[in-house]
Amino acid sequence: MSLELAPLHSSQPAVGSKMKPIALDAADIRILCALQDHGQLSKSQLAAIVGLSPTPCWSRLNRLKTAKLIQGYHAELALAQIVDMAKVVVTVSLKSHRKADFEKFESFVQATPEVTECISTGGGMDYVMTVVTTSLPAFQTLMEAMLDADLAIDRYMTYIVTRQIKSTRPDLARLAAGQGVKPDAGHKD
Repeated sequence: MSLELAPLHSSQPAVGSKMKPIALDAADIRILCALQDHGQLSKSQLAAIVGLSPTPCWSRLNRLKTAKLIQGYHAELALAQIVDMAKVVVTVSLKSHRKADFEKFESFVQATPEVTECISTGGGMDYVMTVVTTSLPAFQTLMEAMLDADLAIDRYMTYIVTRQIKSTRPDLARLAAGQGVKPDAGHKD
């Protein structure tokens, strides 16, 4: 069985653009899982992990890259051991739900490097952000700048992170299996 996914590239596709779905099978899921777990790998390392011969494995990888399903390769850093920092989770509610207000807020967030994650939510709050600054006073300065920028913020709540309990990526193999694609040991080139 295969899974059809639209390529992931940005939080909002260009107006009027159509994303052509790409069919993913178990071998594609194994490749994506290997990259998610290990980062960038050599052709032979990736092929050995996913149980394919190198050339077909590399062809599949290139197809997945072309479809923009792989957005980059990153290292997980122990930031707290490298620099002093303050991490704060912030919930934000806007005064109104006009498209222009959402766009203005989101543009500000996109241009603010201290905001490391921001999701739009349904329910009591409009956004949940993770903000990382050099200190709590630096965080407060950032929040004052957001309020001064006339972003239609009605209210916000802050939650200072005291320790990280869990931080992990979603389990792609489990998610795909729930949709009928099992990255099993049955290899095909």
